[in-house]
This record gives sequence, C-alpha cells and structure tokens, in this order.
Amino acid sequence: MLSQPYQDNIATLLEKTKEAEAVVVGGAAGMSAAAGYNWYQTDDIFIKYFGEFANKYDIKSIFYGFYHRFQTREERWAYIATLIKFVYDSDAGQPYLDLLQLLQDKDYFTVTTNQDTQFSKVFPEEKVSAIQGDWRYFQCSDCCHDQVYWNKELVENMYQNIEGTRIPTELIPTCPKCGQDMEPWVRSRVFLEGSFFKSELYKFQAYLMKNKYKKILFLELGVGTMTPMFIKEPFWEMTYHLPNAYYITINPKDAVVPRSIEDKGLAIKEDIARVLQDTLKVKEKQAQLVN
Repeated sequence: MLSQPYQDNIATLLEKTKEAEAVVVGGAAGMSAAAGYNWYQTDDIFIKYFGEFANKYDIKSIFYGFYHRFQTREERWAYIATLIKFVYDSDAGQPYLDLLQLLQDKDYFTVTTNQDTQFSKVFPEEKVSAIQGDWRYFQCSDCCHDQVYWNKELVENMYQNIEGTRIPTELIPTCPKCGQDMEPWVRSRVFLEGSFFKSELYKFQAYLMKNKYKKILFLELGVGTMTPMFIKEPFWEMTYHLPNAYYITINPKDAVVPRSIEDKGLAIKEDIARVLQDTLKVKEKQAQLVN
C-alpha cells in the first residue's frame, strides 16, 4: 500500500498531467539509469558489453570510457564502435514506455540531454529534441563543414571487425571533405553546433512559443546538477514567468523546487521507474471506476 505523502505525490502528478493542455518533458541521465542503463557506474550491463575494455584499460563506466586516453586511434574507435553498437541494440527502457502511456492522448514534447536515443526509440522524432547530441551521427572532428552523418552501417562494419580491442586502421571513419577523422556527434570540445543542432533547438523553442500561455506542465525526469543550465534552470525560469505553468521533478537525489516557485511545483524524491509505474496503476484504477 502506498504511504500517504507518496500517494499524494502520485495523485498530484496524475492530476497535473490530466489537466495540462501541454506537457514538456525534460529527461536526463537519471531517466536512463531508471531504465537500467547507467552510463556512470560499473554494473552488469557495462561488464557484459565493455568487459574486455574495462579489464585492459581499467575503465569504470561507459561514459568515462569515451574520454579515456587510448594510445592508438584503432583502440579508441574499437571502443566507440562498441559503445554505439550498444546504443543501437539496446531495447527501449520500461520507464520510457510507461511515460509514453502516461502521456497518451496528451499534447507533449520531450527535450533531453541524453545521447543514448532512448527517447527516439519510443517517441516520434518530431517530438524529441536531443540538445546534447546523438550517438547515431558522426561529424568532422575539425568541424570543417556543417553536416552530420548517419553512422549505422559504418558502426556495424567497425564492430564486426574488432580484433581484441582494436579495429583495422582503414576502417576508421574519415571526413569526406577534409580527410580528418570523424567524431561522434555528442557534446565534446569539438561538438558541431551547426544547422542540425539548431534544428533540434528550434523544435523545442517552437513548441514552447506555441504553448507558453496554455496550462503547461514541465515534467523533469532524472536531471541532476552536472549540467542544470540545459533543462533544470530553464524549467524553473519558465515556470516562474508563465502564468499557467506547473513544475514537477522526479529524482531520488536531485529533486528540488526553488522557493520562488514553491507554490507552482512538486519534488518527488523517488525512483523514476517506480513513480511512473505506480502512476499508471492509479490511472488504470480511476479508468475502471469511470467505466
């Protein structure tokens, strides 16, 4: 049985979702962690897919493996190919599927700092803004031109030809314009903020402009304190300024509502997967009572 404060939180989440004319979801690393994909720690998934790299290079997590200083390009690209192959092959996490069900028949949009494509596996691309990049694309490491490239075939070829922890030199992807190595299109010191990046931002901004004066719910899922400027702080600011906005954050560690919007916000410090599942159960019970 649900405890009273927790039950009240579930009720508020469901009520605010139902009454909202527009829902803006902001998802970060905590959402994928709730789905079983934790990019920041050593776990069974990391050992299963990256165990050989972990043992040889003392890499502790998927994320930090990407920034590891490999001695050769061939080793680095073998790791990158393994990482992106993992992204392509990973099933959509249950919290994402539950979120889709919660938002059924709602006008919604999702913005994410995740690069693991979990949102895109579940939601239509036109309803997803990946503002920190996407592992499914390559760019020129020198940013010599404004284009990103779908990489599935290149990744599959590299992955199939990994020997130990290396790939053949000739399989390292290079820029078709300048010949320099390509680079995953994810936030880094060479991240290409070109037309593709701007199109991701524009989708989000256009949705906000269209709906800012409606009854709008900002639903923040798994956003921590490492990069609050991309989702958390803009959600706070918009909730403060927009007259019909409400803010809900779900995060077992970093759920907080500033004093400036304490009458327009709710912090649920619980596991995201549990909260979404319990909310759907209550929603189903309510539907049964109506019928």
